[in-house]
Amino acid sequence: NAWDLYDMHGSAAEWALDYYGAYAAGAATDPLGVVSGSARVLRGGGLTLGALETRSAARGSFDSGVRLSPFGFRLLYRIPSQ
Repeated sequence: NAWDLYDMHGSAAEWALDYYGAYAAGAATDPLGVVSGSARVLRGGGLTLGALETRSAARGSFDSGVRLSPFGFRLLYRIPSQ
């Protein structure tokens, strides 16, 4: 894809940077949610979630203080093109 990312489906739903909230009206590329709140965005799916939640486009929310095994984050390191 445009970000040189692949294998983004995994065994954990991933915490995202933004808080959960309505997106702005209209079409957008890489939209961000609201900048503050109590519920952070979770993307993708974990082992305990159903098929519809395991898509990388799936977007849910949870209180960011909660620690559960299906929630995690992914460290990325991009090797520069040679």
